[in-house]
Amino acid sequence: MHQACLCPYGEALGAGANVAVVADEMATEETEVSLHEAVGGDPFFVELVRHFYAGVASDEILRPMYPSDDMEGAQERLTLFLIQFWGGPNTYSDMRGHPRLRMRHAPFSVDRAARDAWLVHMTAAVESLLGDVEGGQPAIDALMGYFVRSADFMRNVAEPEPELDPETGL
Repeated sequence: MHQACLCPYGEALGAGANVAVVADEMATEETEVSLHEAVGGDPFFVELVRHFYAGVASDEILRPMYPSDDMEGAQERLTLFLIQFWGGPNTYSDMRGHPRLRMRHAPFSVDRAARDAWLVHMTAAVESLLGDVEGGQPAIDALMGYFVRSADFMRNVAEPEPELDPETGL
């Protein structure tokens, strides 16, 4: 997947540079960069998480999961985690060790409603930053693919699956 450099939050990688967005490791070819680099580095993730937590702050399902005195800490941890996950510096692991996402979220009841609320705010944050960026769809797809899988993975409350309409299958 090749696209023009997104870089809405940082220095451009060079006029006409093509990048392939990769999630886990810095690519070895000169024409490929991590998603972290493609979107302009740390400032993009700082802004993404800022937008996300603006939604969380007024969400009746999610807000109670965050202690009032630790919203800034939660915001910093998510920012550092996303920076590291998408190819930036390993600051998160240096400070906190292995992410252990399920273990860290175990004290909270994460049901379908919490998952859906989390995705509503993260989707809005991603769209607010990349929705109007030419060539931004591959980055949106990569981010949202990861966020949907992660939100599903964090669910820790057993719930029956919703019944499908036998006529429509929905």
